[in-house]
Amino acid sequence: MVTEATTTTRLTYEEYLKEPVTMHRYDIVDGEVVMLFRHTTPPQIDPEDAFGFLHQFVTERNLGEVYFSPEEVLAQHYSILVGRPDLLYVSNQVAFISREQTSGSPTLVVELLSPDRNRANIESSLAEYARIGVRECWLVSPQGCTVETLQLDSGEWKRLAIRGVGENVETVVLAGLELPVSDIFRGA
Repeated sequence: MVTEATTTTRLTYEEYLKEPVTMHRYDIVDGEVVMLFRHTTPPQIDPEDAFGFLHQFVTERNLGEVYFSPEEVLAQHYSILVGRPDLLYVSNQVAFISREQTSGSPTLVVELLSPDRNRANIESSLAEYARIGVRECWLVSPQGCTVETLQLDSGEWKRLAIRGVGENVETVVLAGLELPVSDIFRGA
């Protein structure tokens, strides 16, 4: 497993856009470029397949937008790239973030865990998501076939639940959603 990480000087989002395109995956955490862990195994689940039901739920009810990686999560008042979750949901209650206009923050982010991207090494991303006000985060473990749901409460992540096959994902931000955990992992 490769676990290298490097940092450079602080960058704004505008400076980041001027950087050359590479095949490496980076996050910018508090303005510092961090090379993310390289995936040494192929992805175990495809976010678009696994969360197609979530996308359909949001679209049919006109609740907002669902975006799949590599969309950047931005916050106007920080003007930096803070992470690249595998999926993000932006409700209609917040103004969305794009490369041209940055305001608000995602309502929900989903992170797919892997042997080289586990709960321990995404803590900085979770801290950044909390700092910009993401309301809910799902940590999806293909190895354990579980979904851990976290809710932001007074600036801290609080666990709502950890659910496995045979159970439904619990969410505060999408009232009425009944997403069986088994549906997420059906192609894994």
